[in-house]
Amino acid sequence: MNYSFNFAVLLPHWEQFAQGCWLTLRLSAVAVAIGMAIGLLAVLGKRSAAAPLRWTAQSYIEIVRNTPFLVQVLFIFFGLPSLGLSLTPNTAAVAALSLNLGAFSAEIIRTGIESVPRGQFEAGAALGLNPLQTFRHIVFKPALRTVYPSLAGQFVMLLLTTSIVSSISAEELTSVAQNIDSDTFRSFEVYIVAALLYLAMSTVFSTVFKLIDRFYFSYPTR
Repeated sequence: MNYSFNFAVLLPHWEQFAQGCWLTLRLSAVAVAIGMAIGLLAVLGKRSAAAPLRWTAQSYIEIVRNTPFLVQVLFIFFGLPSLGLSLTPNTAAVAALSLNLGAFSAEIIRTGIESVPRGQFEAGAALGLNPLQTFRHIVFKPALRTVYPSLAGQFVMLLLTTSIVSSISAEELTSVAQNIDSDTFRSFEVYIVAALLYLAMSTVFSTVFKLIDRFYFSYPTR
């Protein structure tokens, strides 16, 4: 092996790498916000008394959870135009990431709600609270305490999963790295830097989530 490492050649591209990190974080934030809303709706649908809603929610969760994310991205970007719905790469990326997170977060949220003793719901009803008030004041925090580590892990996984949307030319860190690679022909160095940037972002967010867990969920409920 006769390869000379030269990371200095990447220094003029540091702004592009920084921009790639920003695009990845922005894409992740939007997908998390939409995905959590979808997940909550899926949970409500799955717990609905209406059979069509239960069937629809369950089908969505099972289909998304049991198919590869890359296939989902390609279907949304290349398949939907056949039905007359064409999306830009970034919009398709947000849609795919949001739907994927929604399915996985729905099962996590459902587990948290079901972990709360039935007596908590009955106590809320006995106090004259409506279902929304019962959930907000009695159920929410115990349920969130149970599922918080899983949700935090899912958010970090989403951050890393954004790299796959470069397959449809969506703008994020991996697509930026591919552009830099085509300019410099230093693939080894480019993707080492990209990997380190993903590692840094995921480590920072994992640390933040752990601090939130320590200071918000570790204290006894008053």
